[in-house]
Amino acid sequence: MSFGWIKSEDYSFNSFLLLERFQIATMMNSGGWRNEKAEWRHNMGVALNANPAVKWYLERRCPECATIIADIANNAPVVTDAKMVRDAEMYALASVEDFTIYTTPELMAEQCDFIRGWSKERLFELVDLTGKTVLDVGAGSGRLTFAAAEKAAWVYASEPVGTLREFMRGRIAQEGIKNIRVLDGLVTELPFPDNTFDVVISGHVVGDSYDEEIAELCRVCKQGGWLVDCPGDSERDINLNTEMVSSGWEAIHYIGSYGKNVHCYRKQNIK
Repeated sequence: MSFGWIKSEDYSFNSFLLLERFQIATMMNSGGWRNEKAEWRHNMGVALNANPAVKWYLERRCPECATIIADIANNAPVVTDAKMVRDAEMYALASVEDFTIYTTPELMAEQCDFIRGWSKERLFELVDLTGKTVLDVGAGSGRLTFAAAEKAAWVYASEPVGTLREFMRGRIAQEGIKNIRVLDGLVTELPFPDNTFDVVISGHVVGDSYDEEIAELCRVCKQGGWLVDCPGDSERDINLNTEMVSSGWEAIHYIGSYGKNVHCYRKQNIK
């Protein structure tokens, strides 16, 4: 699915030199867009063969995928036509447009609909953050983090992508914010002890390994604390997650700024 977050012609294939190990593994193991795996492998292979430094980086940054990367390159032609190479590069960049936009986090508020159309009041309606210690999981460029910091005592932003962490740190320094700390961490491996936070918030994070992810959110949240999933507004409907509802999460529906259905969720953490 294309989200329309990037214009791939605006990005260099060297953007892949900023990818994290887990992003490379996700990209290579998924094999490209659904129903387009052969085309994805061809275009990625053409782009890799034309950009040996990127191929070298991907293989060494994610050694468990080195064989896959080499196989993709070896089974694609070496192309010398500049337009054909650029077309292949743009195809590859667009196939992981979320990873690509993360290399330019300063553009996300303008180009990503879930940030551009969202109001922080939607978060404040879901949970009382006043004086609380809050964790934002998969904080991204800080949509929820900076909103929460207006009311919370402390906000910890856990984000596994380095470009996004540095963007948040830059904004914190520029604005003189004193109650946010940014650190590395995957949703399945949060770097905190049990029962640390009053509120754990996230958006666009839960869903790849549902049981494992929810268990980790619950682990770091205090008994009686709150778990909140607040995805932001979208130019597409954000449909009801029946799995979350069947697991005891309360669904809160509203019509977003684009006139589309949005569903947020919250659950008190009872252990």
